[in-house]
Amino acid sequence: MNKSELIEKIAAGAGLSKVDAKKALDATVAALKDALIAGDKISLVGFGTFGISERPAREGVNPATKAKITIAAKKVVKFKAGSELADALN
Repeated sequence: MNKSELIEKIAAGAGLSKVDAKKALDATVAALKDALIAGDKISLVGFGTFGISERPAREGVNPATKAKITIAAKKVVKFKAGSELADALN
């Protein structure tokens, strides 16, 4: 499912126009992004939890040249599915 298909589903499910559904989705995504940038954990009961995890710097190998390279430390977004979502998938 891509963004436009999601907007159609939101519009149909909530009885909104596609324009309003797009605004709602964009506002939701922006709020989630802002919370993650601030270091907050986002918990959506029944769906799952989004959080930030830090990966330490490490050494890797360039497969083309076999030269050793240093991979920088970075922050990544982690998602853990909630029990209702996990049960629905199984």
